[in-house]
Amino acid sequence: MIGVTTAIILDVRVLRKDGTYSVKLRITHNRDQKYYPVNVYLTREDWERTQSEKPRAEFKVHKLYFNTIEQKAIDIVRYLSPFSFEAFERKFDQRTDRSKDVLSYLQNYVVQLNSDNRAGTASSYQCAINSFNKFMHSKNRKKLNFGDITTEWLSEYEKWMLDNGNSLTSVGIYLRSLRTMFNIAIEEGSIAREFYPFGKRKYQIPAGRNIKKALSLSDIKAIIQYEPTTDNERRARDFWIFSYLCNGANVKDIARLQYKNIDSTCITFIRSKTKRATKQDSKPVLVMLLPEIKEIINRWGVKPIRLDDYVFGILDDSDNGIKELKKVQAFTKTINKYMKRIGVKLDIQINPTTYTARHSFATVLKRSGAPVEFISESLGHKDLRTTETYLGSFEDSTRQSYQKQLLNFQ
Repeated sequence: MIGVTTAIILDVRVLRKDGTYSVKLRITHNRDQKYYPVNVYLTREDWERTQSEKPRAEFKVHKLYFNTIEQKAIDIVRYLSPFSFEAFERKFDQRTDRSKDVLSYLQNYVVQLNSDNRAGTASSYQCAINSFNKFMHSKNRKKLNFGDITTEWLSEYEKWMLDNGNSLTSVGIYLRSLRTMFNIAIEEGSIAREFYPFGKRKYQIPAGRNIKKALSLSDIKAIIQYEPTTDNERRARDFWIFSYLCNGANVKDIARLQYKNIDSTCITFIRSKTKRATKQDSKPVLVMLLPEIKEIINRWGVKPIRLDDYVFGILDDSDNGIKELKKVQAFTKTINKYMKRIGVKLDIQINPTTYTARHSFATVLKRSGAPVEFISESLGHKDLRTTETYLGSFEDSTRQSYQKQLLNFQ
């Protein structure tokens, strides 16, 4: 419209505490001017870098964003007849696009997860929030907008995490939660897909694959034959063996085991981790009821009144997601505490945690020649690639035997 001009400017009238100024869209109509924040804050020097002929890195991202904002304003002005600031403001709503607060999105998602009794996942997202807050604090920033998260920001966060002693696995877990927020915001129409910083030729979240540690058969035999000195040791050892023999079942699945899951020949259950999948995608885990498994159930199981009763009495029907999580975490901690003592007594080099029991199950089957497909089905995995991450490497004696063949010229 004639008589209306637009411009993106650095509003140097107010200096913020962190030494930056607000970038704003300026609309001029009949010599009247109004300013609209675009939720980006820059120093004078960074503003000049953004305005250079060929800006680089984050400054290029800022410039593209500013161009998008101004073009949006121009398109609105073009179709307003007559023009008024009030009409413009109704059309131009900068609460969308990149101005949304990511941490608020994450916090709301945590609330939603807890209400769905997904306390474990909620705890993981809360850890991510805490980490992002610490990173922002290190940069003297309090708010984290979607527009702040560029490929450079993500790389900087990764470096900060590693410099502070965190693993690539933790980086991957936290940034996947951030990626989820981007996907939700894009699906809602709150931000434009062009600002999505993840993917090919952008920032790629590190896989952070750890070397999986599994016990040798001789170590497992030593644990099974170990004579506990206290009831706490016996309980911890028995539940470790139960996990190992029950296809590497994790403590949460053991705690959730009900008598209706057990018949005369086998135990059948669906992993809690995959219960939210559709019925077609959920794979039941089938465990043959070995005498050793029966013995542990008889020793530690609670006498049932109903088929819906929990086998080991670790959980209660009244437990919500948060209470269940705390009970499972406490029980896992107790098992690992006494298994560590047993491991020291038996001179086992790898700490025999509940995590180790699951990987030992998979790796022993692999070393025995079992097909990966069978191992995958036993673990309740939907993807063979997931199973491969559980499979430990061959024992040193096996490696040595194969390597000797390199010099066997007969």
